Amino acid sequence: MAPEKVSGLDIELLPEAFVELADTLVAGFDIIEFLHVLTDRSVELLDASAAGLLLADPRGELRVVAASSEQARMVELFQVQNDQGPCLDCFRSGEPVSAADLSTESWRWPHFSATASAAGFAAVQALPMRLREETLGALNLFRADPGPFDRADVRMGQALADVATIGLLNERTLRRSETLNEQLQAALNSRVIIEQAKGKLAERLGLDMDDSFNVLRSYARRRNRGLSELARAFIDGSEQLSDLSAGPLPPSPRRG
Repeated sequence: MAPEKVSGLDIELLPEAFVELADTLVAGFDIIEFLHVLTDRSVELLDASAAGLLLADPRGELRVVAASSEQARMVELFQVQNDQGPCLDCFRSGEPVSAADLSTESWRWPHFSATASAAGFAAVQALPMRLREETLGALNLFRADPGPFDRADVRMGQALADVATIGLLNERTLRRSETLNEQLQAALNSRVIIEQAKGKLAERLGLDMDDSFNVLRSYARRRNRGLSELARAFIDGSEQLSDLSAGPLPPSPRRG
């Protein structure tokens, strides 16, 4: 028995699609596979012949990151290379952009319309991947036949794009958090090494821990060395720390 469809929507696949696009916190998350899921599910669920996805890089420039077919990928690439097309307009405005019949849209996108038509696409619906004021990219839906996309399809396509956008932003936040945690753990590990070096140096020179720390810092700065790096070398015996003196603490070196 074929899956039930309402206005082109495959009802049975909807829950699975939303779960796939929301679950970005799994171990081994693959962003490229995730984005291909978005384009593939858009074609499976909606009245679309193909789908393509553009995302902005850290400099704000759009890149083709996924497409359900090679034709769609080439058309999306053409948009980026020629700085012209509905997906670019959608990204820049943060609003949906539609073209029910590309044969009549040469005034808007003369080069894109011809290229998309030659690839077998007659209608396009671009949907923003946006959360509040931040737009990450745009999802393009292509259809071989002319005519406006059904409103239910547009709403569902936007819902898929929205869920994917939230998933991407959550994953980005997680990566930032993991990076912060890694930096914090590295700092804690370095602190342990420094404390060990202070103790070893205090015992060697007969200093208290504060003076020992000042000697260690002074030595590191005079030689433009990282404090934790020097402490680790002192602990493992690869550096003997000759010419030690408490002396005045040199200024912190500039690091480019």
